[in-house]
Amino acid sequence: MIRHSVVVGERREPAAFGGDPYEAALERGGGLLRVQVLTGGRADALEVGRWMRHDDVDAALVRRTCGSLLDVGCGPGRLVRAAVLAGRIALGVDVSPAAVRHAIRQGLPVLRRSVFGAVPRDGEWGAVLLADGNIGIGGDPCALLRRCGELMAPDGRIHVETHVDAGRNRRYLARLSDDTGRRGPVFPWAELGAARLAAVAAEAGLSLDEQWTRGGRSFSVLRRSAGARAA
Repeated sequence: MIRHSVVVGERREPAAFGGDPYEAALERGGGLLRVQVLTGGRADALEVGRWMRHDDVDAALVRRTCGSLLDVGCGPGRLVRAAVLAGRIALGVDVSPAAVRHAIRQGLPVLRRSVFGAVPRDGEWGAVLLADGNIGIGGDPCALLRRCGELMAPDGRIHVETHVDAGRNRRYLARLSDDTGRRGPVFPWAELGAARLAAVAAEAGLSLDEQWTRGGRSFSVLRRSAGARAA
């Protein structure tokens, strides 16, 4: 899910973006939200219901992961659910109250918190997911990848869903609105394509392990670089 940032102490923490429009869409099980980009061009509309429906691509993504699974920005928890049903240790983190409520009602292990805060099993996760374009959380992909690298085990992997435009590398400020006219707060976001991910990952001490596509979606797998492991 998309996030914006608020200041908590001296750290900038992602918080649920979209305010009322986003939370309301989750509570009613879906809805089209418009993205108003304030800097850097335009973005696509978002269908919130998509994040509540598991499909074959999600299943393929979970099958490609190994070990315990942490879903960052898990939303209503569909990938956490897929991992749990597969017998995996899994946890989702999200800052949206409505998303977490939805997941908990399904009995899923989901916590309401920022990925930049305290996360259980820090440094032990076999797989860290950034699905649904969540590489954009906070508007700084390099900082986010560094944090995910801290959370995963030494031999773990980060699974990133990238933008369908392989060359995309964009950061912007935006806000959400719905068909009732409600508008959410301004948030920073980023979009990153597969062709640009390797360079950003290298800055975070990570290297490209694999790339694959399915169902019109694009994924990359990152691991710690040799230098980072030796450090």
